[in-house]
Amino acid sequence: MNMLQDRVRGSLIGGAIGDALGYPVEFNSYTEIVRRYGERGITRLETEQSWLSEDMQAGKAVVSDDTQMTLFTANGLLNAPRLGIEPKFAICRAYLEWLETQTGQHKGKAECWIRDVPELNCRRAPGNTCISSLSDIKRGRDPMNNSKGCGGVMRVAPIPLYAVVNDRMTIADAEKLAGDAAEITHQHPLGFISAALMSHVIFRLAKDIQPTVSSMMKYIMEGVDVIREMYGNYHNDVARMSELAERAIFLLDNNKSDVENLGHLGEGWVGEEALAIGLFCALKHFDSFEDAMIAAVNHDGDSDSTGAVTGNILGAAIGYDTIPDFYKKDLEMHDLILHMADDLYRGEVTKI
Repeated sequence: MNMLQDRVRGSLIGGAIGDALGYPVEFNSYTEIVRRYGERGITRLETEQSWLSEDMQAGKAVVSDDTQMTLFTANGLLNAPRLGIEPKFAICRAYLEWLETQTGQHKGKAECWIRDVPELNCRRAPGNTCISSLSDIKRGRDPMNNSKGCGGVMRVAPIPLYAVVNDRMTIADAEKLAGDAAEITHQHPLGFISAALMSHVIFRLAKDIQPTVSSMMKYIMEGVDVIREMYGNYHNDVARMSELAERAIFLLDNNKSDVENLGHLGEGWVGEEALAIGLFCALKHFDSFEDAMIAAVNHDGDSDSTGAVTGNILGAAIGYDTIPDFYKKDLEMHDLILHMADDLYRGEVTKI
């Protein structure tokens, strides 16, 4: 297995691990997390979730809608050449099939083979904006909202991962597609500007033979310049995303705890905050995937999404083989996610 395949695997699996680690504490305050799990908070994947209904129990650490939608992004993107349509529309069609998994209203033959996977036909706290926007599209209406929720940024990692292999897409095209894919459901500029910036960082990290904290900082600032040019009509929103990205770097040089520093970036419920938290955690713990995961999910905010974003970013830098085995062995759909990563690397859909 070559470096790039390992990085694609690392990003997709890393995101799923962060998602699964943060999912049990998504709606808990930091105080509640520490009371329940101890001083360091949740540090290992939970395989017994009393808060899930019996039909959702998997004997594994389950993922949320974040990973579900990430897999549909990947499947839709890979479907585009076969269907002969633009990637954005293939991804949108894939999201409509994800909607069917949440409503139980399967119609016709699936374009995405993963639509019929049992684990993907469980409701794992899907975002209201995603459900309502896709329901509008299904009824032939254009979604109209002003949501900048993190439901866009948390699912777009497959786009730069697909693009970076054999230069299938330019980095600019990957950034634009990531933004467009997020905008399908989230119309506030920060809902899709954050996705474009995340795509830039993942693309550059995955392609870097020996990424470092310094090079990642460089890629973040490059990405800031990119979104300023690409989304120049949204000056205030670009300024907000840029400010948070720069703050994530600035906060590295102090003696405060991770949870204190994350408090200066937000709670992650919205796209720009989720990305800023992911950038900070990946930078601060660049040499320890475990510490990055712990930092990313133990706070007052949207723990599964900030965990997923952090895992996507850091996994693209360090690769699958570097991720600790104790995070891999209990992960729900591990083999399916790895299979999808390899499909992204090969650039074609193959069923398990």
